[in-house]
Formats: sequence, C-alpha cells, structure tokens
Amino acid sequence: MREHKKWIQGIILTAVLLIGGYTIGSSLFAKDDIPREGSTAPDFSLTGLDGTKTELSDYRGKAVMVNFWGSWCEPCIREMPAIQRQYEKWKDKGLVVLGLNLDESKVTVQSYVKQTGVTFPILFDKELRMRDRYAVRYYPTTFFIDPAGKIVKIAVLEMDDDYIEQMVRSMLKL
Repeated sequence: MREHKKWIQGIILTAVLLIGGYTIGSSLFAKDDIPREGSTAPDFSLTGLDGTKTELSDYRGKAVMVNFWGSWCEPCIREMPAIQRQYEKWKDKGLVVLGLNLDESKVTVQSYVKQTGVTFPILFDKELRMRDRYAVRYYPTTFFIDPAGKIVKIAVLEMDDDYIEQMVRSMLKL
C-alpha cells in the first residue's frame, strides 16, 4: 500500500513541476506584443458605421489617431467635440481619425454620431478584439500613430484641443 501511495505522490509531484515549469517558461519566453510607444501599431480590419471595411494599413503615410470610446463613457463624450474640431482642422493636412466603438449597437452609435455631428469614421470593435489586442483597459484611450505606422503616444486620458493639436503637430512635423 505504501509503495502505491509513493508512486501516486511521485506522479502528482512530477505533474506539478511540469505545469509550473511550463507556466514560468512560457511567461519568460513569451513574445511581448503589447503595443507600446515606439512599436508598430497592430493592423486591423473593422467594419465601419457606413458598412465599409477599414484597415489601419490603408492609412500608411498619414498621421492617425485611433480613439477607443463608448457612448456610456463620460470622459469619451466630453472629449469627442475636441477630437471632431481637430479632425476638421487637420484632415486636409493628412490627419486621419478612427473612432473604435466598444461593442455598442449600430443604432446607439448612429444616434450618438447624428446628435454630436461626428464626421470621422466610426468602426465597430465587435467582441472587443481590438481593445484586447491593443491592451486597452481604461477609457478613453487614444493611440497617436505616425505616417510610418509607429505609435508615437498612447493617451489614457480625456484630451482637449490643445493636447490633440500638440500631438498632431508633432506627428505631421509642423
């Protein structure tokens, strides 16, 4: 009986050591692909409010703001007019703004866009895949991406006109 017990204990200990080793090894050698300032922005292909597919890579060569937002997010709502004003001011100079909505219904987003007069593309992040891919945890979060596709700044804050303009000027080298 004792021999049988020791055999089972040995198997359990071996399993625990293998699982622990795998866990530690995979975390040490995992590819760190969380977007950071200075890294290349992950590409995406999302459907817009107008039904068209939009890919981030389509805008290579332009300065891009990718804003993660929701109509239930008070800071998102407060910053949206500033984003719209800066978009209108800089779109002819090469600024692209993409609003990634956080999995709300099309009716809700259409109503919000109509009510606020937002004219830049709104894309649907269904099932929050891009939110997770970009490691967004707080709202609003905006990624400022230069014409080469590199993340210049990750703004995890409510932005105003001055902040956005400063970032846009630096991306457009003005």
